[in-house]
Amino acid sequence: MNIDRVVLALAGVMVLASLALAWFVSPYWMLLGAFVGLNLFQSAFTGFCPLAILLRQFGLPPGSAFR
Repeated sequence: MNIDRVVLALAGVMVLASLALAWFVSPYWMLLGAFVGLNLFQSAFTGFCPLAILLRQFGLPPGSAFR
């Protein structure tokens, strides 16, 4: 598994968790999903992702998006 797949998988989990928490706990949890979406959007243009930097330090092989 490379860095790209881990980043996308974790983003998907965070969005789904945000939706579940918004449904069961408080609508303010939608802000978490918005943050994740904005981070994915900016990383598409800049190539900068803090999680990718952390995963690189753990030794995961890079993909084509985050180097």
